[in-house]
Formats: sequence, structure tokens, C-alpha cells
Amino acid sequence: MAVLNTHICASMSLLMWTTLDVIFFKKPSVIGAVQGMITGLVCITPGAGLVQGWAAMLMGILSGSIPWFTMMVLHRRWSFLSNIDDTLGVFHTHAVAGLLGGAATGLFAEPVLCNLFLPVTNSRGGVYGGVGGVQLLKQLAGAAFIVAWNAVVTSLICLLILLVMPLRMSHEQMQIGDDEVHGEEAYALWGDGEKYDVARHLLRFSDDVELQQAHAATGVTQNV
Repeated sequence: MAVLNTHICASMSLLMWTTLDVIFFKKPSVIGAVQGMITGLVCITPGAGLVQGWAAMLMGILSGSIPWFTMMVLHRRWSFLSNIDDTLGVFHTHAVAGLLGGAATGLFAEPVLCNLFLPVTNSRGGVYGGVGGVQLLKQLAGAAFIVAWNAVVTSLICLLILLVMPLRMSHEQMQIGDDEVHGEEAYALWGDGEKYDVARHLLRFSDDVELQQAHAATGVTQNV
């Protein structure tokens, strides 16, 4: 059930995110589809083995729409979020989707499935008659504790690192690029910023010319 729900939620979230991209931006994108898949996987994690398939579908719809809104609309209009370095949108794909998944589990957790995995008796989501939605409140309280814990512990870790080295590169280094500063090149294709070295690449220029001539003689072309 957990494996099936994981696939259902991720697929629905991917489709929902892509649909919203098509509606508002007039075209789908691979990056958007991947973002939707990620938010679906994050959302279903808390309740993968505790909800029915129909609930996993609803969670997929929610995880493909609410994080989309926070990333594509709220992030761009709220100056506080705009000033935070979050290139990969981790806040939206993990924090928002994770909080959403925990809350949705408090709504859709099915009693029989809960009894299979949880030692707490009478565990059930709000949809199945949870008393006063108490399970949803427990989920939100747990999420608040995790947020507070992460804020405190991460801040302490950053302060300790700050004692040893700066937390942020200088403007000059950032202009060069964090990978280039360390003598590396991310996502480089052969020849991008790289000099031809016979000792490394083995093939000599004369051999390359002969190879081209051989290809031309046989009617095969090759770009070098």
C-alpha cells in the first residue's frame, strides 16, 4: 500500500504541477514536472502506509498546486522570500510539501491501516471521525516543534561554522563562481574552457585529420 500510494501521489502531483504550468505559462516544462514529482513524494511520506488510494490522489493534487502557488506566485511577490537564496526551491518542495503531507495525514489516516503500524489505539484521521480533529492538531503541533528545532539547531551550527570560516563567499568569489574558485567546472562539456592536451586526450591532431579523411571517404561525417 505504501509503495502504491507513493507512486499515485507523485504521479498526480506531477500532472497537477504540469497542468498549472500549461494554464498559466502556456507550456509545460521538464523542471516543473520534476518539481511536481518531488513535492508529491515529500507530501506522501508521512502517510504512505496510513491512507487509502483516493486520499493519496487528493494529496497529490494538493502537493502539485499549493507548493506551485507558493513558488511561482508567493515567492515572487513577497520581498522576504525574494531576498533568500533558494535556487532549488527547497522551501517550497520540502517545507511546504512536508507540512502539507503531515497535515493531510491527520485528515486522511485510515483506522485499520493505523492499527497495523501504530501502537496508539483509536488512531484515525479527521475524515474518519477523529474526535474534534485532534489528530490534525497533533500533526500541526509536531510540525511546529520540528520547525522550531531546526531553526535553533541550524542557527547553532551556523554560529559554530562562523567561528572557523565565513558563511558566505565574497562578492568577487561569487562573481567567479563557487565551483571555479575551487578549480572545478560544473556541467562542463568537453572543450568548454579546457585546452587540448595530447598527454590527456591521446588523439593527436594528425590522427584526427586522418580520421576525418577516412570518414569522408566512406561517406560518414563527424563533427569535432
